[in-house]
Order: sequence, then C-alpha cells, then structure tokens
Amino acid sequence: MTSTYVLLQYGEDPFDTSYEDLEGRFAFSVSEFEQNPNLIMTLSREAEWAQQHPDIMGPSNSYLYFGPAKSPGYLVYGNGPTQPMVNSLRQKKDNSPSRYFTAQNGKEFKWRYVTENKMECVDNGRNVVATWEIAAPEEEHYARMTLKHAALATITEIITTLSLNRIGLTLGWISAI
Repeated sequence: MTSTYVLLQYGEDPFDTSYEDLEGRFAFSVSEFEQNPNLIMTLSREAEWAQQHPDIMGPSNSYLYFGPAKSPGYLVYGNGPTQPMVNSLRQKKDNSPSRYFTAQNGKEFKWRYVTENKMECVDNGRNVVATWEIAAPEEEHYARMTLKHAALATITEIITTLSLNRIGLTLGWISAI
C-alpha cells in the first residue's frame, strides 16, 4: 500500500507541541508531565485519530524521564521496560548527524538530516517512512510530517524519537548538519 498521511505540527517548542491531521483531528501531543525534581514528559497518541488507521500498532504513549539539569535519562513506551534515551540517539559514524533507534518490533531505523530544516526517518532497507520539515514562515503550523503507510506500525516510536532528536538539538546533546 502506498498511502501517505500528513500530520501538521503546531508549536515550535519540542517540549510542548501537538500534531493534527489535515481534517483537524489531534493525532499526538507532547508535553511536560511533571518536574519534581527532574523533568518528565509524555507523548500521547490520540484515540480518535488512531481509530482512523487500523494498521496502527504499538503503545499509545511514551514517557521521557530526564536526568538532573535535563540530561539524558531514560524512556518508556507504554508499560514497557525502561531504556536509556541515548539508545534512541545512537550514532554509527563519528561526526554523522544521523541518529539510529530500534523499534519495539526489533527493526532498526535512522533519522537523517536532509537539510537544516528537514529530516527523514529511514528503515533498515533504506526506505523513507517519514519526513519532517519546517513549514514556510507564512504557514499557520510549524512543521509538516509526511508518513508512509509502513510508518503506522511504529508511529509512536517515530514521533517519540523525532521529539528526542529535536530536544537533543535544543539541549546540545547532539548536533545537526
């Protein structure tokens, strides 16, 4: 199936943003959950949007638990086991801005920078499954996420790792192009 799906990102702040489809249905929200003493963030997939796409799999939530001073901590998908955040920001070559992650289904993906304002998520077969691009300044939304049908099986992991890459850039953990 060659269907594509578009999510519009509202909000530039990687710590507080939301995604809607073209029909205006909320798809995901990323927000601060608690900060006592360390930051905890939650990413939530909205049920109404997910029900439109029966091939969506995986958890509907992920949680990012930061260390002291917003250092990399760990993340959890749904009720799954904890894993270090840095496992979802793996670098295979020195000085490469590409970041690798392994989805819960065992498949490896990478986020790569195409330009300073555009990233692609690629599966281990080098197929682009998602593209994230900052919108033109006159647009109402901040960015556009285009998803291939194959991305639906790991959509929560894709959005979580995109958020983690953007947070890592903001906090200086990783560098872009």
